[in-house]
Amino acid sequence: MGQFEGFIGVNFWTALFVLLNTLAIFFVARKYLFGPVHKMITDRQKEIDGMYEDAGKAKEEAENRAQEYAQKLSEAQATSERLVKEAVERGQHREEEIVRQANEEATAILDKAAHDVQREKKKAVNDAKNEISSMAVAIAEKIVGRELNEKDQQRMVDEFISELGDKT
Repeated sequence: MGQFEGFIGVNFWTALFVLLNTLAIFFVARKYLFGPVHKMITDRQKEIDGMYEDAGKAKEEAENRAQEYAQKLSEAQATSERLVKEAVERGQHREEEIVRQANEEATAILDKAAHDVQREKKKAVNDAKNEISSMAVAIAEKIVGRELNEKDQQRMVDEFISELGDKT
């Protein structure tokens, strides 16, 4: 053993001392270095896991909000389409009402015009009758040479008008 020790140069007591020193350093490092480092790594891992969890929640919330937004947008589009449709229908009903009122007014104007024409026609006929009767009385007075009374005058006018009516 002596030659072996000399050849390698390992002393048993030195090796034992180195081993004991290494074990002492290991236990001290384990207590004061590995524990805090392990705790720090564990805390950091928890913090990272929390960040991932928060990010997942934020992503899920963003997706929910996106779905809500899409739903509200589709509801808004449906509402706007409904409002436009209702406005168009109201416009069509209003248009029909205006056309109906215009037709009624035109009909009323035409009826009034026809009535006015009829009244003017009657007035013209009556004026013509009066003029003709005045002329007939004047002619009759000159022919007869005397003034006619009201009764005779009316009888002659009626005969003259009836003769005119038969000719037309």
